Amino acid sequence: MHQLRNIAIVAHVDHGKTTLVDAMLWQSGTFRAGQDVQERVMDSMDLEREKGITIMAKNTAVIYGSVKINIVDTPGHADFGGEVERTLRMVDGIMLLVDAAEGPLPQTRFVLSKALQLGLPAIVVINKIDRSDARPPEVLNEIYDLFIDLDATEAQIEFPVLYAVARDGQCAPDLDAPLTDLRPLFDAILATVPSPQGDPAAPLQVLVTNVQADNYLGPLAIGRVVQGTLTHRQRVTLCHRDDAQTPAEVTALFEYQGLDRIAANTAGPGDIIAIAGMTGIGLGESIADAENPEPLPPLHVDEPTMSMEFRINDAPFSGREGKFVTSRHLRDRLLKEGTTNLAMRIEETESADRLLVYGRGELQMAILIEQMRREGYEFSVGMPQVLTKYVEGVKHEPFEQALIDVPEEYTGVVMEKLGKRKGVMTRMINHGSGRVRLAFLLPSRGLLGYRTEFLTDTKGTGILTHLFDSYLPWAGEIVHRTTGALIADRTGKVTGYAVLNLQQRGALFVAPPEAVYAGMIVGENSRDVDLEVNITKEKKLTNMRAASAETLEKLVPPLRMSLEEMLEFIRADELIEVTPKSLRLRKRHLDPSERKRMQKSQAVS
Repeated sequence: MHQLRNIAIVAHVDHGKTTLVDAMLWQSGTFRAGQDVQERVMDSMDLEREKGITIMAKNTAVIYGSVKINIVDTPGHADFGGEVERTLRMVDGIMLLVDAAEGPLPQTRFVLSKALQLGLPAIVVINKIDRSDARPPEVLNEIYDLFIDLDATEAQIEFPVLYAVARDGQCAPDLDAPLTDLRPLFDAILATVPSPQGDPAAPLQVLVTNVQADNYLGPLAIGRVVQGTLTHRQRVTLCHRDDAQTPAEVTALFEYQGLDRIAANTAGPGDIIAIAGMTGIGLGESIADAENPEPLPPLHVDEPTMSMEFRINDAPFSGREGKFVTSRHLRDRLLKEGTTNLAMRIEETESADRLLVYGRGELQMAILIEQMRREGYEFSVGMPQVLTKYVEGVKHEPFEQALIDVPEEYTGVVMEKLGKRKGVMTRMINHGSGRVRLAFLLPSRGLLGYRTEFLTDTKGTGILTHLFDSYLPWAGEIVHRTTGALIADRTGKVTGYAVLNLQQRGALFVAPPEAVYAGMIVGENSRDVDLEVNITKEKKLTNMRAASAETLEKLVPPLRMSLEEMLEFIRADELIEVTPKSLRLRKRHLDPSERKRMQKSQAVS
């Protein structure tokens, strides 16, 4: 039996967590010499590889000497904070990774606060010290300030510090010491993270933190043995969130070794395992002894701050590209997501054709939409809406901390734009390197649709990160979009002649010979009103030669928006039509007379 350590690697997005896990797997001998292993091997989802971020928390295990170290790689984006919250209950310590140039950012604060609340010890790794703009001493001071600000105990503040270049698999215990392999890091884990506590002879308790589907074994419950011993073919009790209890049998038992699941006969306290035969178990619930069940308290995560409407696609082109198009398909898929994702909540409405999905942010919603697209679903979604609540009769809305890093010359335009979005600057730091760090407190509504505008204003050089802060009184009206939409007034195919005449009206989203339908948004009007246009108009042909016949006309390429950009663009009366092959913008009401009637009723109300 190996000695055991359980540790989670937490950090802000793009600070090098998955790259460091790669190096730990290689240097612990998990892969043989010369084995062909893809980069960022823990990012197993296609979307994770495309976007370069971790979306789902995943665990692996390495052997260092005689000690088995279970490592959990967690997402670094605030929208996937629910993944971090559930995985921290599986471990006995954390490794906090911080970029040597960027320092602690909002998600660093979020994950660290959750770990400190659970009393977990921390190891701090300052990564990317080879960057030209690295400033390790200042970053270390900022980390100490963060620990003190989060009311860390004296023991938690006495954390070991290592300096690393995760890409090269090197680290050092001191900034002046030469970089070596990752042995100092493994030694720090053994010295800092305690071995799991728990009595193997006590009644069984297993906390389930994930449920994975398996085509052969059925649902696999992944979790940690808190106390007791679990064996293959053992009878157990499933303890649900609503206090209900159901009997079950362990049909298969696995432990983790490297990237593989290895069949096991027994598992003791601290082991991270996968169990088959647990049909009906949910995230955050527990598995207990069959004869003397003692359920663990269910796992809870922070409440959602945003909602979005998902509905069937009732546009004229519906059913042409999707495999799953009915309301039943959409409902079943979303309810399944609600059971496997603790940070999301699904609510049915009075209409069978629409459901409300509650989540943490636009990126989390966009990932869900993209996953469903790739699975063959066809549907439409509305504009993200923040969740408000009343406190002592006063309307409150979610506010966020936004941390912005921009070149000095763009600070003016950023402060002006966020001021219009009810933002209040709380901090301004100039390190003298030509870049300025600004901190704002502003409503979540103020950030909807701002990222694209921010990148345009800063010529792509700015960095914007944000994190939920608290609910505060309603800040007032915020203008979401200052431009109108160009709306197709009939169904047909886009013609070059029509595009040529409409280019001066604004930016177009379509090009010849794409098909459009009445009510579809084909462009962004340069003015603040919606305009119906005939984008299918053809040139009238005659037998008379025009004087300008030899003139070369040039069509401007269409503006192709990503899903995230579309979510930022749409208004409350608009929808995004999502199919496996296409993304289209449309008006909620395709009939122009119906749109006018709704506008009048809204103006009256």
